[in-house]
Amino acid sequence: MSKQFLPITRAEMEERGWDEVDFVYVSGDAYVDHPSFGAAIITRLLESMGFRVGVIAQPDWRDPASIAVFGKPRLGFFVSAGNMDSMVNHYSVSKRRRSKDSYSPGGEMGRRPDYACVVYGNLIRQTYKDAAIVLGGIEASLRRLAHYDYWSGKLKRSILLDSGADLISYGMGERSIREIAEALESGLNIRDLTFIPGTVYRTKSLDNLYDYTVLPSYQEMKKDKLLYAKSYQVQNQNTDPFTAKILVEQYKEQEYVVQNIPSAPLTMREMDASYGYPYMRTYHPSYEEAGGIPAISEVKFSLISNRGCFGACSFCALTFHQGRIIQARSHESLVKEAENFVWEPDFKGYIHDVGGPTADFREPACEKQMKYGVCKDRQCLFPTPCKNLRATHQDYLILLRKLREIPKVKKVFIRSGIRFDYVMADKDDTFFYELCEHHVSGQLKVAPEHVSDKVLEVMGKPKNHVYEGFVKKYKKINKEIGKEQYLVPYLMSSHPGSDLKAAIELAEYLRDLGYMPEQVQDFYPTPSTLSTVMYYTGVDPRTGKSVYVPKDPHEKAMQRALIQYRNPKNYHLVMEALKKAGREDLIGFGKGCLIRPAYTGKPKGKTKPQKKKTIRNVHKKKTSRR
Repeated sequence: MSKQFLPITRAEMEERGWDEVDFVYVSGDAYVDHPSFGAAIITRLLESMGFRVGVIAQPDWRDPASIAVFGKPRLGFFVSAGNMDSMVNHYSVSKRRRSKDSYSPGGEMGRRPDYACVVYGNLIRQTYKDAAIVLGGIEASLRRLAHYDYWSGKLKRSILLDSGADLISYGMGERSIREIAEALESGLNIRDLTFIPGTVYRTKSLDNLYDYTVLPSYQEMKKDKLLYAKSYQVQNQNTDPFTAKILVEQYKEQEYVVQNIPSAPLTMREMDASYGYPYMRTYHPSYEEAGGIPAISEVKFSLISNRGCFGACSFCALTFHQGRIIQARSHESLVKEAENFVWEPDFKGYIHDVGGPTADFREPACEKQMKYGVCKDRQCLFPTPCKNLRATHQDYLILLRKLREIPKVKKVFIRSGIRFDYVMADKDDTFFYELCEHHVSGQLKVAPEHVSDKVLEVMGKPKNHVYEGFVKKYKKINKEIGKEQYLVPYLMSSHPGSDLKAAIELAEYLRDLGYMPEQVQDFYPTPSTLSTVMYYTGVDPRTGKSVYVPKDPHEKAMQRALIQYRNPKNYHLVMEALKKAGREDLIGFGKGCLIRPAYTGKPKGKTKPQKKKTIRNVHKKKTSRR
């Protein structure tokens, strides 16, 4: 392997002395050769296996010639929408078109189509009728079976059927991609690759299958939403390679989509290999004139130390994509990558982040997971930590200490991803002290998401007293070490289970805290999350019980306004919400009131300017409950 970009044009291919490529990787993102980008890992993996790989980044989907840059590859196409689902990339939760795409040159929007995997797959199929096409990445992974699509408001078929592709590689992909590539190289037809873990394929017959579970058919689920909720729960219980069964979804009388069991988790050595390829660690120089790729700035000097998550957040698709078993890189691999940072001309001495989906998870939740798999009938942290949970930060502490000792590294930050309930479950406070002493840049972002225990239960988050305990200890430790540091809580409005009463409870909490968030995240129903299934069906798949779902745009606006009740623009929405909920006691001049009885616009005469609440006021006031 050589330390240079893979070819993106026919001229670059020919400069290497190639007359064809073995594989073409088509991506909805611009070409960035950095391990934070899935395309970089997969293309470098293929290169390490001796294959010739060409990259077509953001082809013009209106022009078939854009997909034929290298001609027909010898073995096949790998297709990904990019690091994000293309619809999430394009649209806000209100379905408004975003103005910026951080994964495109200069942040330009419109360089990829909606439903990119479907569009690219069909473009390739129309151009090369018999080419092998494999979908991968987050968009394909989370749409691998029938799924609710928020933007069309419909239950959609498996993306495999709509894209014209032959296979889906779901999850992180290294194992399945390696097996697919080796099988194609051996001469097997893509249609015969029905045996590879971590893949989804279509078939006309189930005669060769054994020990499988049949899900409700697509037609049945379209007629009955509750069947979709039941189907999702079965899928959610089959994301573990040790215990999962093959899943079958029927579409027509002789048309089935089959999901093989997930790929086994990577070993530490395999994780090191994935992040140890000779990456260029930046975007292709052809994008320089357009201003580069904005997304690289967030990850260039960050370290990915793990994968997987045994948290239980209902609104997150990580478990569905990466699984619950933690996979970690070795200290040696991470230190070596960090040592290379110091030679970068724009490195200022700061490592921006060290972590993964959850920063402080470095090993499986318990000893049995690597032998027997994860529990199907309970979670590791929710609703309370499992008695078998190994809550320890010892390995993470040692890693962070090693990184701090690297010459020319001034500071190692942990900017987000700390699981506060896991920190509280650890009986040893050493990590908490060192986190505050060395790894917080003045403010630490954490994700309580809400304060209503009723909503938190639906969210799969711990009860609010756990977060309050974390806040109390965080303040205590910072006082002991003589630092003035703050917490920035991520909060979410309009999640299933949240009614106006719960939204008002959150507003009162913020009132007592003396903090108004500058931004509020409205719940976004993205593909294949538990919360999205609740949003579509009105049922919690875990219990089969009905869940209140705020769907009316006006009610959602009221819930969002309540979190920012001090903003004058939200006055009328807050007033309406309080009256509708029968909480006129919060309208007045008293200390506990959210708004005054009337808002008359600009005050008459001169008034003393009010001191603006800043991020430094977060958790500064004494927290109290209603």
